[in-house]
Amino acid sequence: MCDLNLESFTEIAQLSEFKALKLPVIGGKDCESVSRTPKHEETFQIGQKISVKALHTPCHTQDSICWLMEDGDEKVVFTGDTLFIGGCGRFFEGTPAEMHTALNKTLAGLPDDTKVYPGHEYTKQNVKFLVTVLQTEPVKKLQSFAENNEQTQGKFTIGDEK
Repeated sequence: MCDLNLESFTEIAQLSEFKALKLPVIGGKDCESVSRTPKHEETFQIGQKISVKALHTPCHTQDSICWLMEDGDEKVVFTGDTLFIGGCGRFFEGTPAEMHTALNKTLAGLPDDTKVYPGHEYTKQNVKFLVTVLQTEPVKKLQSFAENNEQTQGKFTIGDEK
């Protein structure tokens, strides 16, 4: 068993040790070394217990995929550069309509208790902007949490983001 902590999936795909194992690289069609791109809402298994569903969320890039994983009652979504805690990704290749669908239909359609794991920790920067335009209790709660914690991944849910 190998444990890696790398900056991107591209780095994993480039590692010769992994290439030698001939493991499939599952990701967006334009990702380097990808061997399979699942269809939108296609599900596959990791081991016996973890179900993974591909959620196509084009906008940041056209091949962007968020990954919903379920293990029993626990649900998490890895949102890459589509959804951050208190914000969203830049529109590098997409349109406002695509981001609207990605955020307000695809991801907002997940169960409220789904924990969110964004691709980057931008919460502190997002909160600095949020407090200039919105002074609601959820924003104040997020601001307090961000000020007192280095990491927010997995601490907030789809319901919190709504």
